[in-house]
Amino acid sequence: MEEFQVTADYNDCDKPKKAKPTSRKSIDFTKIRIEKLPTVLIIGRPNVGKSALFNRLIRRREALVYNTPNDHVTRDIRDGVAKLGDLRFRILDSAGLEAEASSGSVLGRTAAMTGDVLAKSNFALFLIDARDGLLPMDLDVGKWLRKHAPGIKPTVIMNKAELLDDASGSLASAAGEAYTLGFGDPIALSAETGLGMTELYEALRPSLEEYVLQHIKDEDLLDDGSSVDEDIDAKLPLQLAIVGKPNVGKSTLLNALLQENRVLVGPEAGLTRDSIRVQFQFDGRSVFLVDTAGWLERTKQDKGASSLSIVQSRKNLMRAHVVALVLDAAEIIKARRSMNHAEVVIARRSVEEGRGLVIVVNKMDLLNSKMYERVIKAVPEEVQTVIPQVTGIPVVFVSALEGKGRLSVMRQVVDTYDKWCRRLSTALLNRWLRKVMSRHSWKDSSAQPKIKYFTQVKARPPTFVAFVSGKMKLSETDLRFLTKSLKEDFDLGGIPVRIMQRNVPRRSEGQSNNTTSKNSRFAVRTNERMLSDKRNPKVVDLDKTVSA
Repeated sequence: MEEFQVTADYNDCDKPKKAKPTSRKSIDFTKIRIEKLPTVLIIGRPNVGKSALFNRLIRRREALVYNTPNDHVTRDIRDGVAKLGDLRFRILDSAGLEAEASSGSVLGRTAAMTGDVLAKSNFALFLIDARDGLLPMDLDVGKWLRKHAPGIKPTVIMNKAELLDDASGSLASAAGEAYTLGFGDPIALSAETGLGMTELYEALRPSLEEYVLQHIKDEDLLDDGSSVDEDIDAKLPLQLAIVGKPNVGKSTLLNALLQENRVLVGPEAGLTRDSIRVQFQFDGRSVFLVDTAGWLERTKQDKGASSLSIVQSRKNLMRAHVVALVLDAAEIIKARRSMNHAEVVIARRSVEEGRGLVIVVNKMDLLNSKMYERVIKAVPEEVQTVIPQVTGIPVVFVSALEGKGRLSVMRQVVDTYDKWCRRLSTALLNRWLRKVMSRHSWKDSSAQPKIKYFTQVKARPPTFVAFVSGKMKLSETDLRFLTKSLKEDFDLGGIPVRIMQRNVPRRSEGQSNNTTSKNSRFAVRTNERMLSDKRNPKVVDLDKTVSA
């Protein structure tokens, strides 16, 4: 490969006495595709700082971090790209491991899921708490690692070591205990402060380089001059958030879409706490899929990790392009209504923020044929009633547990996203405007506002501006008519469509063109400030439009 250049190091004398050991290859990790980077799994007992180290390595606070000695905050596998100096590798954050947990419990299912991911990983970081010393649970994790990953020699990390030093002997004592694990020399660091990250870099670099030399080929490199850092920071084409109440099957749906057991599922409500962000491919399109924790309105009872997960879910909802709201078919039959107050709030908030919305009715396998038909008929009608501002919201009926409806969900998501990103030319819109205004019934033809110009100023969601002649304004009825016509004529159903209006003053007789032009600019800019909205984008160059 061109990026891997052999280097040599010689003394100044004619015949070197001995060649010095040098870096055989100069490896640029930023040129390797993300999916081909070596994979490193963070593992350890609960509450040793695994998520804090994950956040430190990916350089942003993405995983929830909360001090819960008797509980597990992280319960799923979180994926990210680590940036450690010039090293780049995929880093996985796992749940706290309790090797003695029973197989049917939440901890037992978590350990099984961690074992599956460990089998697909290339390296492991074994974290222990330097302040607590080596505990029996740490020894159990070490035995578990030898049993489930005999081919991986983990790097032992003594986390929370910021208060240890050589002078008092506390650092040497903690290192001596960690050495008894049998995995080599431990590394002392602090994920919270960044202490010891240089030592971690020096420990990982030889292994990562050796992996790249043995496994990475020319076709695994980025060939367009870009780097993996640019790929990470860039906005990917589609970001999908799965939201809904607790225990409606959001995590089961994510596993069904990925076709692998990536997040923990079970009958217990509230299993997911972290918002899990996963990238996958669908029909050649990159998709960022986020499984959020089930959330309602935050109450006084929601404290600690539960409160943080609700806040995190709301942030991910605001970042998404398309929102999949999951409903429980069995609950719909029981309550005799499709959506309760909390679900209506989620749907309306998604629409108000300008996101595409797809309704997914899960657990259809629990219904008999009569109930099945009732749900299929009633849900679309009720959704349109409670969310009247957006027509044609797609509703998909699935059974995530059985994997039925997986492709239907993704097809609807992609279709909604394409509509959300659609742009219409100005010429097409003005031809459409002449036709649609002729079929609108006006109560008073003399009071009919004259729309001189109609254009789309942005997509995501589609936003349009109607330039109205004079001081007249379009009424709410007129705006609803135009919005409905846009959706029907251009197949924009199921997404929010926004129409703004701007006034273009008429030219007065006897005024010079220069004076009129100045007054027009002043009037238009004044009106733009009055009607501005922080969510609305900047309008096209109005000076050129008015003068034209």
